[in-house]
Amino acid sequence: MNYVGVDVHKKYSVLCALDERGRKLREARVEGNTGCGFAQFFRSLEGPSKAVVEACWNWGLIHDELEELDQVEEVVLAHPAKTRLIADAQIKTDRLDAHALGTLLRGNLVARAHVPRRQTRSRKNLLRQRLYWARLRTMLRNRIHALLDRQRGLELPQCSDIFGQRGLFFLRQLQLPEPDGMLLREQLALHDLIAQQMKAQEKRIAAEFKSEVIHRQLLSMPGIGTTLAAVIGCEIDQIERFPTSEKLCAYAGVVPTTHASGGKVAHGRLLPFCNKWLRWALLEASWVAIGCSPYFGALYQQHRARGKKANTAITIVARRMCRIIWQLLSENRDFEKRPFSHRIGPFPGCSAVRLTARSAHGS
Repeated sequence: MNYVGVDVHKKYSVLCALDERGRKLREARVEGNTGCGFAQFFRSLEGPSKAVVEACWNWGLIHDELEELDQVEEVVLAHPAKTRLIADAQIKTDRLDAHALGTLLRGNLVARAHVPRRQTRSRKNLLRQRLYWARLRTMLRNRIHALLDRQRGLELPQCSDIFGQRGLFFLRQLQLPEPDGMLLREQLALHDLIAQQMKAQEKRIAAEFKSEVIHRQLLSMPGIGTTLAAVIGCEIDQIERFPTSEKLCAYAGVVPTTHASGGKVAHGRLLPFCNKWLRWALLEASWVAIGCSPYFGALYQQHRARGKKANTAITIVARRMCRIIWQLLSENRDFEKRPFSHRIGPFPGCSAVRLTARSAHGS
């Protein structure tokens, strides 16, 4: 068996092949990251090979090209941050990085990252586009707010959202001195274009995921809509990857870091190495859930009454939601809510519900 470390860059890749004894067999540089270049390198080696690639920018293209080669038995995707902790060195070059990856692969020391299916990766690209439009719209709205704030004596209409139907009608009729008037018209035109793109993207997302069972199960959860259900489902990919709900919570990054030494235990910030898209989706869903679900609303108010800050309390809600999601997907069923006798916290008049998932009563 040959062990090949592949140090990937945008316009080229450096490959280093080792044998089972760790002896260097060959080094090469593949310009353009072409499939024929990789095939020529692996054909020059005797016997089957295993390759390792770091999960860097556009890693999927290189991974798929290597996976299609007959000489390659397995392609391992390495976690960049965790691998760097093992193979960090004071002298760093492309050749040394490729050799270090090959050495770690030979010793079965590579910190592996999950490789989603090709269909899942293409769906993630569809969702990323929708999230990109949302971020761009937020930036544009902040610029419009800044433009309105620098107008003297301007009175805005009494509405909950200036970018709602009434607020947008007012902004389109607003006459401002130049050049602010021209800037406002340009920004409103771009805002309308982004809104059209987002609506079209949401229709494509709904059509893409409507037949998925996991999508229907996630939609049954309070606070989770079509887009968030698609994001959570794609990021989890396969619930069988997580043997317990704690594993899923750690992967989502909704648990704090823990430092224990000398009999003292301290909890800090949320886990830095996690799936940030999944954590974002759970937190967004939690903010909605506390307003539409008596159960999650009572859980949030309970921890606020204990003195927890809003962000800390909503993270606790997200962790509870993550555990329930693991229970639902593991048992392949929808979310149900049933009334039960006792309250979650000491809040008079707060109607609570009992969740069918056994993990619902965990902290």
